This record gives sequence, structure tokens and C-alpha cells, in this order.
Amino acid sequence: MSRLLYALLVLALAPGLFPVRAEAAAPAVDPITGLPRPDAGGTPEAVSALAELVERQKATLAEARAADDASELEDVRPRLQKLVQGYEDLLQRHGDFAAAWAAYGLFLCDPLVEDRRVALALLLKANGLDPDLPVVKNQIGVLMAEEGRVIDALNYFLAASDLAPREPLYHFQIGLVLDEGRELFLKTKAWSPETLDKTLLEAFARAVELAPERTDFAYRAAEAYYDLATPRWEEALAKWTTLEDRLEGRVEVQAVRLHRARVLWKQGLAADARELADSVDASELRPSRDKLMAEFAAEDAAEAAGK
Repeated sequence: MSRLLYALLVLALAPGLFPVRAEAAAPAVDPITGLPRPDAGGTPEAVSALAELVERQKATLAEARAADDASELEDVRPRLQKLVQGYEDLLQRHGDFAAAWAAYGLFLCDPLVEDRRVALALLLKANGLDPDLPVVKNQIGVLMAEEGRVIDALNYFLAASDLAPREPLYHFQIGLVLDEGRELFLKTKAWSPETLDKTLLEAFARAVELAPERTDFAYRAAEAYYDLATPRWEEALAKWTTLEDRLEGRVEVQAVRLHRARVLWKQGLAADARELADSVDASELRPSRDKLMAEFAAEDAAEAAGK
């Protein structure tokens, strides 16, 4: 599950997304405005106090991430602890304020603070107080996926998508957790291989449709064709070709070429595959290229031995 957990975590913390993450690890809890929701159990006093905490949090985390060395980072840590205390104090006074529970839980998911066990409890509390916060449901799904609870995670991702159907990340999460948790889902007997494949491909396709600028979404969606009950190499090749045409960076283009080479090999076009792989000369991709060529050689040797 390592690739799943890494991808979910990176996406959950990625800047500039939505609603989830209206950023999943950011303090904002409203996926549209990025502000605490006044209707989420908060009085004007509570909303004002949370808004102040959120602004302090943004500034403190930005300063921490800009730190040049460990000593500078340590100078910021007391302020991070003060934010923790600020959330605790706010919840003591306004225990029914769902947005505060949500913001605190999301704050604790940040790598600079990171207390994910406590974060999950806080987010579940927020979800109980206000079940209409998709950013909260998404982050609960992320945390549950990290614990290997992929079925529970899927339910939260589906709920987030129902609340915000035009948020591409939620659809992407659905495809990702189904793809990476395939064996666990199939073991439940609630999913057939065909239904699972159809659902995950539709989820990835919707994510790419809603966020065409997200090349990382398109990249992972193309990879999904490898892992189907019956891999669809022709469709995978079309996806990689389309993605390569969109890219401009030399390394990014060549990374996609390695995938195209792998697909061509699987289609029985060995000469074309080798020629394409040989065209990859970016130093950053040399280990990946060498690994792919070694796979080609190993398959050749296995085939020869079989004969």
C-alpha cells in the first residue's frame, strides 16, 4: 500500500487545490471560500477567533517552510505549539463549533506538526457535528487509507464527492483507492473485477476531465490501465501519447516515453519499444530506463528458456 499512502498524502497536502482538499491539510474548512463556515455551529465570536487562528497558522507554517536550517525551524516551533494551545482553548469555549474541530484536525495533519491519530479523532468529531464538509470527509479518508482501512476510506471519498461533485480531487481519490486496494475490495465479494475496473476508470476520467491542467492526475490515470483485470494496452498507449503531446519539460516528456516503451513492449512491438527507450537520455531518468531495459532482457531470457 505504500504507493497509495504516499500519493494520498502528497495530494492531501498539495498547495493550490480546491477543496481538498480545499486543501486537505490547510486550515480552511470551506471548500469554496476558504473561510470558516459561520453556519457550522459557530457564534460570531467563535468564527472571529478561528479566523485569527487560521491567519496565524498560515503565517507560521509559511515561515517554517522557508526556514534555511534546523535552528531556524526550531525557533518557529514554540509558535506552532501556541497554535495548538489556541485551538484547545477555542474548543473549550465553543465545543459545538464544527469548523474549529475541522481546522484543528487539518492543522495536525501538516508534516510540521503531525499528530495524525489525534487529527483523525478531531475530524471525526467535526464530521459528527457537521456532515456537510467535504474537505473533512476527504481527509478522514486519507487518514483511514494510511491505516489500511481502504473500504472505510472509499466511503468517505464517495461522500466527499457527493457533496462536491465538481471537485476533481475527490474523483481522483476514488480511483486511486480502488486501484491500489483492489485485492481487498475483491475479497469482500461486493465488487466484481469488471465493476471495480469500470468504476475506477470512470473516477480517474472524471478527475482528468474536471482538472485538465493536472498532469499528475492524467499520469496516474494512464497507469491505471496496466492494473486492470485484463490490461488495456491500446488505451494506455493512447493516454500516454495524449499526455506527452501536452508536456513541455524534457524530463517529463521522456518519463512518459518510458511508459510508452513499456506499453509497446507489452503489445509485442519489441523493436519500437527499445528504440523509444533508447531515445531517453535525461540523466534523472537513467535508473528508470536501465530498469526497464533490464525487464526487457529478463523477459527475452525467460521466453528463450521456455522455448
